[in-house]
Amino acid sequence: MSEQQGEMIAGKNPVLEALRSGREINKLWIAEGVKKTGINEVLDLARERGVLVQFVPKKKVDQLSDANHQGIVASVAAYKYAELDDLFHAAKEKSEDPFFLVLDELEDPHNLGSIMRTADAIGVHGIIIPKRRAVGLTAVVAKASTGAIEHVPVVRVTNLAQTIDELKERGIWIAGTDAKGSVDYRKMDATLPLAIIIGSEGKGMSRLLKEKCDFLYHLPMVGHVTSLNASVAAALLMYEVYRKRHEKNE
Repeated sequence: MSEQQGEMIAGKNPVLEALRSGREINKLWIAEGVKKTGINEVLDLARERGVLVQFVPKKKVDQLSDANHQGIVASVAAYKYAELDDLFHAAKEKSEDPFFLVLDELEDPHNLGSIMRTADAIGVHGIIIPKRRAVGLTAVVAKASTGAIEHVPVVRVTNLAQTIDELKERGIWIAGTDAKGSVDYRKMDATLPLAIIIGSEGKGMSRLLKEKCDFLYHLPMVGHVTSLNASVAAALLMYEVYRKRHEKNE
């Protein structure tokens, strides 16, 4: 559709977070009949920012997005990726030891969105993803992140292995997960400048990246499945880092 310049984001909260973050928004469509009381903040921010708002039949909004749009869809400029230096700067600004996530060929946009949501909640300084064979920052990711995409910097790199070497040179310790011969994740030293690698949904972490890890941890399981969903595993590891750093600072 010619009106779709850039990404389309749908739903009250994702649109609200985009407006709050100062993201460039081309146009906002709102379905006729949507209760104004529920979207007053969206309308106020759109007015402040000078964003064009158009009230249209719900059918039009349905055509613009097949997501659960709640009667609100916005056309936004494509998501901008950060640089590695931005992640270090984010940690320095908070006077914290860096804590990054490295996602090894994650393909499911819902997993990425969910990981970003948790990353924002616990204060991860940024996420690193590869350019190839992996999901990028899309409208589906934005929706799944419930607005976190506006607040968590994401770096997209050509070569993850080289990037990990650079992180090591800059004083970052690398941790990954491995079911065999590794340490229980609850024994993790989370007080170090740290990057945790999360493997892909099917294959897990690649052999090359595993060899570059300073620490390997496993998540204890007593059931019948042999692995956890990537976003669930990431959440457990992130909260362990948060818990230990929070205890250290108390």
